Amino acid sequence: MTPLQGARTLVRTREVGMTASARLEVRVRPDSKTRLERAAGIEQVPLSDFVRSAAEARADEVLREHDATTRVPAAFFDQLLAALDAPAVANPALAAAARRARTVITRD
Repeated sequence: MTPLQGARTLVRTREVGMTASARLEVRVRPDSKTRLERAAGIEQVPLSDFVRSAAEARADEVLREHDATTRVPAAFFDQLLAALDAPAVANPALAAAARRARTVITRD
């Protein structure tokens, strides 16, 4: 027996103790269904569990990407890039604060 024979992948849902009660139906092409059934068989999980976990994982990925993206109007973005590309302007108050900090803060 090889190390992978008899191995089983366990799928853990995020919400323990909650049963799936909402229904979702999806139409797929026959060749897609065959591929999904084959993949579910390889994972030794029911087709519905395989499809649900794959859809949930993709939804999590999309939502994570969406939540990590800041969207701004194009004009604002153009102004931001122009400001970043502009030459630095000396700020006397900031320079003075940096000099004071060097005399107050000690480093070991």
